[in-house]
Amino acid sequence: MEHLIIPEGYTSPLDIRETEIAIKYVKDYFERELANQLNLTRVSAPLFVEPQSGLNDTLNGVERPVRFGIKEQADHEVEIVHSLAKWKRYALKRYGFHHGEGLYTDMNAIRRDEDTDNLHSIFVDQWDWEKIIDKEERNFDTLKDTVRRVYDALRYTEKYMSEKYGYIKPILPDEIYFITSQELEDMYPDKTPKERENEITRLKGAVFVMQIGGNLASGKPHDGRAPDYDDWSLNGDILVYYPVLDMALELSSMGIRVDEESLMRQLKIRGCEDRANLPFQKALLNGELPYTIGGGIGQSRICMFFLRKAHVGEVQSSLWPAGVVEECEAKGVWLL
Repeated sequence: MEHLIIPEGYTSPLDIRETEIAIKYVKDYFERELANQLNLTRVSAPLFVEPQSGLNDTLNGVERPVRFGIKEQADHEVEIVHSLAKWKRYALKRYGFHHGEGLYTDMNAIRRDEDTDNLHSIFVDQWDWEKIIDKEERNFDTLKDTVRRVYDALRYTEKYMSEKYGYIKPILPDEIYFITSQELEDMYPDKTPKERENEITRLKGAVFVMQIGGNLASGKPHDGRAPDYDDWSLNGDILVYYPVLDMALELSSMGIRVDEESLMRQLKIRGCEDRANLPFQKALLNGELPYTIGGGIGQSRICMFFLRKAHVGEVQSSLWPAGVVEECEAKGVWLL
């Protein structure tokens, strides 16, 4: 309850049924634009994977996946994905993709240990995408160019929605601002990472915070990242300022993926070098997987942003504490 924010005087111009229609407009338009910007093909993807495959996203290493046994396979255990960060790289090779081509998919996940608030739910829905690059393209120029393309897809979607719904006024700036997590800490040394994000997005409107995962000069990372998909020196988050809640809103996490060297370095930093023996990680170290760039883009997050909603539960169906539902309804915020 203490994390719930209901802005003073907030009302949604759309009722529940109108909201569902608008969600479809957002998703259809953005999905097409993203595919065009990055040369992506839509593919089907798993909801669950085998734990011993090494394919699941371990997030910060402490989150518990939802697991269940399959009756017809002698209760063989599988787990619901946290994301498809590693699976996509494997799929690019298996499906026969080539340099400059990529895939995207609808990813649904359950994150049972998530602390819910206006922006976070135990149900996660996002577009997971991945694209093949050359080893020589593993650099900042490739990263920034790709970020700009994703950001353009976001800007064009906002313009499209503003033309369909008069109450939606475009607020995204023409250009996204780039800054490293260390530069951001240097700017606001006495603030928490989230407070820094709020400050820089208020200042710039749209920001890509780079190099997330490793420790900063303060001895702490800006945010957590699993050690076996993003290269922490070539990744980041797309953040935008969200005036409805007066805070930074993360719309995408993305980056150039680990190569053989950065994988082993990051596994060692995290003290989990044993993961190098899992099938996915072993295939990467043996040079059997392509070099890639990829990311995840929150479907509910962008719907929330483009429709100017106060709570992510207004654009997705999930479970919330009873007190949150009651307070939202009392203040005219209708959760799906």
